[in-house]
Amino acid sequence: MTPPMILQPPHTADACVIWLHGLGADRYDFLPVAEALQERLPGTRFVLPQAPTRPVTINGGWSMPSWYDILAMTPARAIDERQMEESAQQVLDLIQTELDSGIEARRIVLAGFSQGGAVVLHTAFLRCTEALGGVLALSTYAPTFSDDMNLADTKRQLPVLCLHGRFDDVVTPDMGRAAFDRLQARSVPVQWRDYPMAHEVIPEEIRDIGEWLGQLLAS
Repeated sequence: MTPPMILQPPHTADACVIWLHGLGADRYDFLPVAEALQERLPGTRFVLPQAPTRPVTINGGWSMPSWYDILAMTPARAIDERQMEESAQQVLDLIQTELDSGIEARRIVLAGFSQGGAVVLHTAFLRCTEALGGVLALSTYAPTFSDDMNLADTKRQLPVLCLHGRFDDVVTPDMGRAAFDRLQARSVPVQWRDYPMAHEVIPEEIRDIGEWLGQLLAS
């Protein structure tokens, strides 16, 4: 397993953001974003893990960095659930490393773009037993959420910021809204923001993320 890229803060870390890249990208993909955000959050460590390289069925079986195999585009993405669980465990291991280093669970935020966002939503709400600080869901969806899922009280208190492009034709806005709606229906403090963009990240979005993280992690 490739070790994560870790961006240490200039001061002693008292918070951590674990940020997962999307399909076909790598652990350096969001490094410039992490560097920009760290200027506003000088006590925050950014951990950027790397997905394993494996065949992706919908891409003709070509091997690429992927948190899980996507078997079909419908219904709402058929996925390899075992590989999803493996990726969730990778995130749980990173959370435990931060806890062991002295970072409190409430000051650990999970973030993910596209496929990486699906993994952090799954991990935060269906796997993790810790009361985390928050979740950033960028241009993503929740293939493991269901209409009958039950959430513990600690999960109903987990702040979530969902950000999506209005012109996204890779993960369409309705897929992102479906995840948002399921969380909102369970009284999770979730926010939705959309932008005039496709399947990408733009400066306005990064600014909003910085403001949200700044409020969330304010000492």
